[in-house]
Amino acid sequence: MNEERKNLLTDLSLIFIALVWALNFTVVKATLAEIDPYTFNALRFILASLFIWCVIAKRSAWFTIDKKDWFPLIFLGLVGNVLYQWLFIVGIDLTLAANAAVLLGTIPIWVGIISHFLSIELLNRLKTIGVFLGFSGVLFIIVYGKNPITFGSDTFVGDIAIVTAAVVWATFTIFSKQHLVRYTPLQFSAFMTTLGAITLTLIAIPYSKETAWESVSAAAYGGVVYSGLLSIGLAYLIWNNGLRRVGAVRTAAYQNLVPVLGLLFGIMLLGENLELLQYIGSAIVITGILITRHGGRVQKL
Repeated sequence: MNEERKNLLTDLSLIFIALVWALNFTVVKATLAEIDPYTFNALRFILASLFIWCVIAKRSAWFTIDKKDWFPLIFLGLVGNVLYQWLFIVGIDLTLAANAAVLLGTIPIWVGIISHFLSIELLNRLKTIGVFLGFSGVLFIIVYGKNPITFGSDTFVGDIAIVTAAVVWATFTIFSKQHLVRYTPLQFSAFMTTLGAITLTLIAIPYSKETAWESVSAAAYGGVVYSGLLSIGLAYLIWNNGLRRVGAVRTAAYQNLVPVLGLLFGIMLLGENLELLQYIGSAIVITGILITRHGGRVQKL
């Protein structure tokens, strides 16, 4: 299989994960009504970790971590798994879905800015245009939707948590790439989800009593499974493969597809009608992704 075809498959897999994440907002919001945030986070990371280790066992892809990598990987894992996930869950719980969608839409911008100024992955003109077009499209979609973004005192803490989460995930994305030179996406994902499962379980233990387990519905358990196996387990594998193959900026650009696909689900599943400017916003997002995709090969110093 030639490089162009492999890159195309990578792009298609990233589109699929954007689809999974588009549904994940609703799934998480509904599940948090029955299961406390800390326990929910721990459960989904346990499932994600088990899923990835099953894949490793199936492929006999066992591995060891080099001594010099232990501290950097643990630190990166605590930032990307524990800190990000805590900010994400708290943010989702304390703000509106529309706010969260547009604020997480800044991830590609943070990835581009941080990686450029650290000379890890340089932005050229096309990639810069693509990144900002993508975010502009997200703004169109959210601002002109039926549930417009509203920044106020009621959502302020949640909004700050989501913005911070976006910066944290961007940083995690950028610094993950250097480890994906020595470890495969499968190996790297196994380490990260295992560290996340252990740490988040320890954090969740004092809070697990807050959940009335006898009244938790099958739908809530289904939410844990969906979020654990798909939005974390499978998503980590695909996201890390994207970082390794096409770079941080191009991979992060697909984050902007999430609100576009959310609109699509609204039309297909709920029979919702969109405003003209939301269609325009969707077109802008897709244009931004295409420009970023064709913005040249990854440049490094």
